[in-house]
Amino acid sequence: MIASHFTILLGGDAEPTPRLARQVAGSRVIAADSGMRHAGPLGLVPELWTGDFDSVDAALDAAHPDIPREIFPPAKDLTDGEIAVEAALARGATALTLVGAFGGPRADHAFLHLALGVRLAERGLSILLTNGTQEGVPLLEGASRLDYLPGTVFSVVAMTDLAGLTLEGVRWPLDKRHVPFGSSLTLSNEVTGDLTVHLISGRAILIAHPSGQ
Repeated sequence: MIASHFTILLGGDAEPTPRLARQVAGSRVIAADSGMRHAGPLGLVPELWTGDFDSVDAALDAAHPDIPREIFPPAKDLTDGEIAVEAALARGATALTLVGAFGGPRADHAFLHLALGVRLAERGLSILLTNGTQEGVPLLEGASRLDYLPGTVFSVVAMTDLAGLTLEGVRWPLDKRHVPFGSSLTLSNEVTGDLTVHLISGRAILIAHPSGQ
């Protein structure tokens, strides 16, 4: 991995699958608050632990005494995850893997991470959101080729109206289709070959479930 690839350990749920281990191997790592609990199962040693530490219990705190910390007050304008992302960008990140991005008991955090992923992609970064069993890839204008095996279930979730959406290598292909924001048209498709997505305009997230990969 190149040194500009950072893994951000967020506080949401994550399963340490072999695929996830490959995706984060060799990356630089920053933990956000309770996201530090993912470091051990993934065999990662963060170079920074940041956030307000309001979700860090005594056991997690004691288990990582040597990780450099930046502690922020609870009353702040950014989430712990955004603070960690900004720290990675300040260190030259061009690719981010956001582990735990789909949240746990807080759906609002999951929605925020999806929107954040799109915003970061608009800035030219390579973005992957994951919890080990499901992944999110921002879709912007242009073509994207994704490495999912045949049989992988995926959805394209529109964040805006989508113009000219084309899906190839799938069970239900689309050809330059208009997809309104909030439509279920692109929910629950299946990869059958080389998955290629082309979008003329709009913003979306492709959410895939790469079981067994």
